[in-house]
Amino acid sequence: MIRQPAVAGKFYTEDPDQLREEVNTMIAPGEPTPVLGIVVPHAGYIYSGKVAGEVYGVVEVPDAVLVLGPNHTGFGAPVALAPAGEWLTPLGPVPINSKLAGLILKHTPRVQEDPSAHRFEHSLEVQLPFLQQRNPQVCIAALCLSLSDFPSIQEVGHGIAEAIKEYGAPVLIVASSDMTHYENARSAKEKDDLALAEIAAMDPEGLFRVCRQRNITMCGVVPAAVMLVAAKELGASAARLLRYTTSGEVNGDLNRVVAYAGLTVN
Repeated sequence: MIRQPAVAGKFYTEDPDQLREEVNTMIAPGEPTPVLGIVVPHAGYIYSGKVAGEVYGVVEVPDAVLVLGPNHTGFGAPVALAPAGEWLTPLGPVPINSKLAGLILKHTPRVQEDPSAHRFEHSLEVQLPFLQQRNPQVCIAALCLSLSDFPSIQEVGHGIAEAIKEYGAPVLIVASSDMTHYENARSAKEKDDLALAEIAAMDPEGLFRVCRQRNITMCGVVPAAVMLVAAKELGASAARLLRYTTSGEVNGDLNRVVAYAGLTVN
């Protein structure tokens, strides 16, 4: 399968040279260190690119990356794995890591290969130019998630951890998520602080619960919770918030914002 870009020219430029320059500018200079997981936003680069870039600038991007994203389109299976092939971006192709994808299928019965969930989904695609820029040799496995209960989240996270253990080489787990949507900046910050506190506590069930109970519209709560389950099983013990911001800091509208956070987990 060759997956064509769905949001090039919309969420980010489709011009390769301009995209390379913009991504380089957004990636904050730092001393990259290996981590098990990250949470990064997926809005248009003008809004959330600097948050993502701050995270990508300080983490090592190994050759194998598992990208987890929420399902915004409603198409496809609840745990949809991108089939073998490659994903195209203006910077070139990103191959699917068939070994890692196969191990995820082996260890996670809920997973189904399903291209339809990925065809128009932006949350995974917008991570790829950052990954390509940080490691031109990167290969990915990609899961699009629409789970609705914590036991299912726990099951998928456990399967991912087992797959990565058997894989036997470093794997970065990328959880793609924005934070609160379409509230005023103050309300968004109050709600998001509750969700971020659960991530800081390394409590995936608490994160899922507080988002449901307090109506926190963190679209990637499921990918983030799955990542936390897997990372904890792989030995992670701490999360660090690198940056939090909102769309209002770009367009000046603080009455109706989308919020973005960048975190590392290790």
